[in-house]
Amino acid sequence: MEESRPRARSALSRWDQHGRELIVHVTKSRMQRQLNCDTCGWRKGVQFLPWLKAEEHLAEAHQATVDRTA
Repeated sequence: MEESRPRARSALSRWDQHGRELIVHVTKSRMQRQLNCDTCGWRKGVQFLPWLKAEEHLAEAHQATVDRTA
């Protein structure tokens, strides 16, 4: 049986034109990263460029392009 490892978790936030914050969580497990959108339930497993894929989802699906941290 395989040993359970802790998963690293972080998130990418963007805001839409109405001022709503939208978040995609990035969970790392070994070589794969799982993206989960809090708003619509979208999920995607990615191996490369998880932040870019998360940013693309927020822009295309929710028109959330404002980065208040920049």
